[in-house]
Amino acid sequence: MFQQQIQETRPLTTAHLAQTMALLHMTIEEIQQSIEKELSSNPALELKEERRCPTCQRLLGEHEPCPVCSRPQNISEDEPVVFISPRDDFSPRTDSYAEEYPDERDLSPTVDDLPTYVLRQIALELPAQDRPLVAYMLAHLDDDGFLTIDLVEIAMYFHVPLSKIQQLKRMIQRADPLGVCSSSPQEAMLVQLELLAETIAVPNFAYEIIQDGMAFLTKRQFNELAHQFNTSLSNIQDAVSYISDNLNPFPGRSHWGDVRDPVKISVEVFHRPDIIIGHINDDPEMPLAVEIIMPIGGTLRVNPLFRKAIKKAPTEQKETWKQDIDRASLFVKCLQQRNHTMKRLMYNLVKIQKDFILQGPKYIQPITRVQLSRVLDVHESTISRAVSNKTVQLPNKHIIPMADFFDRSLNVRTVLREIIAKETKPLSDAKLVKLLSAKGYDVARRTVAKYRAMEGILPAHLRNLPNQTS
Repeated sequence: MFQQQIQETRPLTTAHLAQTMALLHMTIEEIQQSIEKELSSNPALELKEERRCPTCQRLLGEHEPCPVCSRPQNISEDEPVVFISPRDDFSPRTDSYAEEYPDERDLSPTVDDLPTYVLRQIALELPAQDRPLVAYMLAHLDDDGFLTIDLVEIAMYFHVPLSKIQQLKRMIQRADPLGVCSSSPQEAMLVQLELLAETIAVPNFAYEIIQDGMAFLTKRQFNELAHQFNTSLSNIQDAVSYISDNLNPFPGRSHWGDVRDPVKISVEVFHRPDIIIGHINDDPEMPLAVEIIMPIGGTLRVNPLFRKAIKKAPTEQKETWKQDIDRASLFVKCLQQRNHTMKRLMYNLVKIQKDFILQGPKYIQPITRVQLSRVLDVHESTISRAVSNKTVQLPNKHIIPMADFFDRSLNVRTVLREIIAKETKPLSDAKLVKLLSAKGYDVARRTVAKYRAMEGILPAHLRNLPNQTS
C-alpha cells in the first residue's frame, strides 16, 4: 500500500518541480503567454476579473498595490519590502512617457557590423576616390576579420596600382580591431605586434616566433622554439606569454565598438522590467520596496463550477475532466511557488546589493549564484533560472539585467571608465593596470584589455582626445 502511494505521489512531485522551474525561468511576457495558453486549452482554469493581491488574496482597488504586503512591518527597520504586484499597475504608458518616446523603436540601439565599424574609424582620413575601394575590401571580410579576396584582383577590378591597394589595406589593419583585413592569423598578429611596439616594450623573439615559429607555437613545443632560435626556454616562455596576453590571431572575434559577444551576438533593449525597485512613497528616507510584477490583474484559479460539474459528468468524461482539474490546480500552485521563490531571492539580493542599487556599480558586492543558493538553501540551478533573462528597474529608473547583480567586473569596469574619461593623453593598458592597482583593483593587463573592449573603449593608440597635446 505504502509503495503504491509513493508511485502515485512521485510523478506529481516531479511534475510540480519541473513546471515550477520552467515558470521560474520565464520573463513576465513568457509567463503571460503560458497563462493564456493554459486558459485556452484547459476548461478547468479560469481568470476571474478582479484585482486581488497575488500573495494574501486581499481585494485591491484599481491601480493600487496591496496595502498590507507593500508596507513595511516596522518602518524603523532598514529591510526591503518585497511583494507581488499585478502588471496592469505599470503597463499603461503615461503621457510623459509617450511624449518622451513617441515611438519605442527609437529606443533600439544600432549595432554596427564589423565592416561598418572599421569604415567609420577611417572614413575621414580617406580621399573620396578611395572610399569605394576600402568599402569593397571590407565587404570581403569573413567572420574572423580576414580578407577573402586577393589584392591583385582588387587592383585589377578598380584599375588602380597594387601599391594603392596595399596602402589602403595597411590603413585598415591599423584600425580597431587591430589586424583586421589581414590574410591570415600570422599576418594579423604581426600587425598587432608592430603597433604595440610603438607604445610598449616587446619581449625578444616575439616577432621571430610569429614570423618563423608558428608551427611550434600552435603545438606549444617551446623547447623546439628555444632550439630553433638558439635561446633559453625562459626567453621563449616570456615571449609566448606576451603573445598570449596581447595578441589576437582572429581579429573579427574580438569586441569592437560596443558591448558585443562574438559567439552569441545579441542586443537586449529593455522597455518594461520584470521587477521594480524603488523607495516607499518615493521617499529616499523610507526602505526600499521591491515589486515583482505579475502579468495578470485578475485571480487565476480552478473554476469552481467546473469542479462541481465533474460530479454529474458522464463516466467516460470524468477521468478527462479530473485531469483538467489536476492540471489547473498544479499550474496555479507552481505559479505561487515561483512567486514565493522570487520573493525570497529578491529580499536577500536587495539586502546584499543595497549600496549597488542606490549608489552605482562601484559599490557592487561580490557574490555568486552558488553563494546565494546556499543562503536560500536551494540548488544553484534554481538561482540561475530565476536570474536568467530577468530585468530590474532601479530607483534611478535605469533598467538592467538581473545578472548584473552577480557581475563582479562591474565595479572595476566603472572605475576603468572613469580613469579613461579623465585622461589627458591616451593611457596604455599597462598604465591602466597600475592606476587600477593604486585604487585597490588588482587585475592583469589582459583583463584590462577585455574590460576596455566590453565598455566599447578603443586601444590607447586609437583614442583621439580633443585636449591632447602633440
